[in-house]
This record gives sequence, structure tokens and C-alpha cells, in this order.
Amino acid sequence: MINDNIKVIAFDADDTLWVNETYFREAENEFASLLSNYETENKIHQELFKKEIENLPLYGYGIKGFVLSMMECALEISNGKLSGEISSKILQIGKDMLEKPVIVLDNVEEVLQVLSKKYKLIVATKGDLLDQEKKLKKSGILQYFHHIEVMSEKKEDDYTKLLKHIDTQPKDFLMVGNSLKSDILPILNIGGQAIHVPFHTTWQYEQVNSSTLNEDYLTINNIKDLLNFV
Repeated sequence: MINDNIKVIAFDADDTLWVNETYFREAENEFASLLSNYETENKIHQELFKKEIENLPLYGYGIKGFVLSMMECALEISNGKLSGEISSKILQIGKDMLEKPVIVLDNVEEVLQVLSKKYKLIVATKGDLLDQEKKLKKSGILQYFHHIEVMSEKKEDDYTKLLKHIDTQPKDFLMVGNSLKSDILPILNIGGQAIHVPFHTTWQYEQVNSSTLNEDYLTINNIKDLLNFV
């Protein structure tokens, strides 16, 4: 159960406040189809994922790094014979992703309206700074948040720095997000509280076998259920 000390509630953005991962799955499928003359689509998916993880230290998270990984993966799969036409189509996949509509998930704004009257609300998300700022502006929910933090990583040290920056103790902090790996476990490890709101699809890199966990966190099926606990 969430305690009564909570003063700050932080929300992950992608797939907690609005749709995101669905667009990556669509892009991956389009990419695999483009290169299907060179390799099986299943193998292309595997190679792209490996390339993304390999490049995370260089590019970080977000669409721009994803596009660079697609280009590099395509060059390797084609043995350097990638046509200019396919290269242009890969770049267009990225541009289309950056122009996708921001679809705020059901009940999100209602929950923010209620909670903003009692708590300080912030966004704590990973990704490309420019892209996340654009999505927040397009979302129509920016006004509910006191602070926006776009993080390069979401590990214990990163959350500790965030809490220091906003002058908040872990016991007073609640994180709400869809990723056990990034939104839930690091916060619990530093003494904060967390509520897991699963999304219907999760990037492979963010997946955790929840059945092996014995952690003190809540899982809710819809963000509206958050109002029952805070």
C-alpha cells in the first residue's frame, strides 16, 4: 500500500501518458519488409535489436538513434549494397515517426486533473530531448506538471540525482510507469514507491520477468485506478 507521505508523483511519458511503442513496432515491421530480399524478416528483427542495444551508449534512446541503428543494420545486412531508394525509405520511416500524432491514453488527463490539486506532478522520461518536448507540447497535458525531466538513463543514480534536483526525499516520491526495469525497480531500490501500469506492448530491452520479483509495488490495469491509492 502506498503510504501517506507522498508529496511528488512522477509519471513516465511514453506508453504511460501516451502511445509510443506501437509506432516503433510498426516501424520495425516496415523496415524488415524493406530488407526482405536480403534476409528473413525474423532475422532482420533480431539484427536490428542487437544493433540498437550496441548503439545505446552512443545514441541513447529515441527515434533518431533508432533511425541510425536501422541504417547501420541495413548496410550490414545488404553487405554494403543498400540502394539509395531503400536508404531514403528508411530515413522516411524515421521522419514519419517524428510526425506521429500524440495520442494521450484513456483517463490520463482526468487523473492528472485530480492529482494536480493535491500533489506536485512531474514527468520523468527517457528519450530525445527535442522529441519529448514536442510531444509534451502536442499532448495538451503539459499544464499539469511542475517539472519535466528527460533522462538519458533511468537507473538508481539517475533517480537519486532527480530527487536531489527537486529537493524531495525518496519516501515522499511515487513513480508511475509502464516499465518494471526503468520506472519501478530503480525507485524501489532507493527507498521510493512505485506503481506499475502495464502497456500492451513493451520493448524487448525493457522486459522483466515479473514472476521472479518479490518487490513491494502495486500493479494497476488502468491509470484511473491510481486514484484509489493516492
